[in-house]
Amino acid sequence: MWLFLGIIFSLGMLIPGRLSLKLQYDRDQVLHIVPETFQQVQHLQHLCSTLLLDLWKPLLPEDIWAGEDLHIRVPAPLVQEVKGSLDQHMISYKVLIPDVQELVDQSMPRERSSHRQVPEGYVYTQYHPMEEIYEWMTQIQKSNSELVTQHYLGKTIENRTMYYLQISQPSDKNKKIIWMDCGIHAREWISPAFCQWFVKEILQNYKSDPKISRFLQNLDLYVLPVLNIDGYIYSWKKDRLWRKNRSPHMNGTCYGTDLNRNFNSSWGSIGVSYNCSSEIFCGSGPESEPETRAVAQFIKRKKSDILCYLTIHSYGQYILTPYGSTTKPPSNNEELMHVAEKAAAALMGKYGTSYEVGSTSLILYNNSGSSRDWAHMIGIPFSYTFELRDKGTHGFVLPPAQIQPTCEETMLAVTTIIDYVDQMYFPGGAVMLTCNSLGLSLCLSVVLTWTVS
Repeated sequence: MWLFLGIIFSLGMLIPGRLSLKLQYDRDQVLHIVPETFQQVQHLQHLCSTLLLDLWKPLLPEDIWAGEDLHIRVPAPLVQEVKGSLDQHMISYKVLIPDVQELVDQSMPRERSSHRQVPEGYVYTQYHPMEEIYEWMTQIQKSNSELVTQHYLGKTIENRTMYYLQISQPSDKNKKIIWMDCGIHAREWISPAFCQWFVKEILQNYKSDPKISRFLQNLDLYVLPVLNIDGYIYSWKKDRLWRKNRSPHMNGTCYGTDLNRNFNSSWGSIGVSYNCSSEIFCGSGPESEPETRAVAQFIKRKKSDILCYLTIHSYGQYILTPYGSTTKPPSNNEELMHVAEKAAAALMGKYGTSYEVGSTSLILYNNSGSSRDWAHMIGIPFSYTFELRDKGTHGFVLPPAQIQPTCEETMLAVTTIIDYVDQMYFPGGAVMLTCNSLGLSLCLSVVLTWTVS
C-alpha cells in the first residue's frame, strides 16, 4: 500500500492552481544521512530504488558511499515508513528540510507586477520568472547600448528564443571571450539570479573598478542568463523541483533530458541514465537537444577566441574542474586548481563561506556529457562549474534572503578567475601564455611568439 502511494506521491501532490495543476510538496521532508557501513549503503540504495525516492545528493543510488553525504527528499506519505526503516537498520539521519512546500512558498515573490520599471526598478534580491528576465534583457540593452548587445542563440524544444548578452567595450583590438551560462538545470534558481547580478555589477562598476575596467579592455563577456528556458518556466508554473528540459520521449509518456549530460564529452559513458524518467537521462545521443546544440554550435564557432567557460549551478559550494568522466587530470590541471583556489579564497573573504575545489570525479561523483568537460575537451583552457550555496540546509530551494550574499561572494570568485585569465593572456597588452596552458592554447589558434632560451 505504502509503496503504491510512494510511486504516486514521489513527484509531489497534484492540487488545482489558479491556471493549472501544480505539484505540491506539503510535508515532504529532506533527510541528511551519512552511511557508515557497506551494509547501510546497500540498504539505502535498495530503499531509494524501490520507493523511488528523490535523490538530491548524489543523483544516483549507485553513487551512495559510506562516509559521504546523502540528501533524499521523502514524500509525506512515506516519511514514517522511511524513518522506521532507517531506525530498524540503525542508520542515523537528520531532517534538513521538515516541509519542502513551506520552503517553496517562501521562495516565491509575494507580488508580481506586470509593469516593472527595469532596470532601475528591477529587484535583484528576488527570483524572477522567465517573462521578467526576457524583459530585463531587453531593457538592460536599451539602457546600456554603448556596452551591451542582445543576440539570438537558438530555439528551445518548445520553440522559445534563447538570447545571450554580450558586454563589450568598443575597441579596435581582436578581443578574447569569457563565456558564462546559468540555469542549465531548471530548479537551480539561484543560478539565473547570479547571471543577472553579474551583468548588473559589471555595468554599474566598470568605470570605477580598476579590475573590471582593465579586463574589459581585452575581454568581451558573453552571458546566457537562462540556458534551459522551458524547464525554468516549468519550474515556476508546474513543478518547482523540475531539473531537465521539456523534450518529450516514449510518445509523451515521459519528459526531459538532463542538458548537462547531453554534451559530446564521453557522452553516455558514466554517471547517466538511459531511462527517460530519470533526472539524469542523457538524451538519445550527444547534442540531441536543441538547447545543447545551440550552445555547442556557437561555442565551436567562437572557440579560438574563448579563453574561459563558466557554468553556474547549485547546490553544494564547489568550484569544479574537468573531468567528470575520468580521474585522469587535464594537461593544465595544476593551473586550473591554482586559479580555482584563488577564486575560493576570494569568495570566502566576503562572508566566510567555504567552497571545495577539485575535479568532479574526485570530489563529487562521476558524470559524462557535461558542458564543462566538453568545453575543455575542445580546447578552451579554463573551464569551471560553480555549485553555489548552500550545503543542503535549503538545497535547491535557497531563500531569497540569501540571493544577495550568495551573489556578492560569487562575484568575487568569478572576477578573480576573469582577472587571472586577463593578466595571463594580456600582461602589459601583449598576448602571452603560461606553460601549463600552452598545449590547450595552441588549439585555440592564438598567434604566439615563443622564445626558447
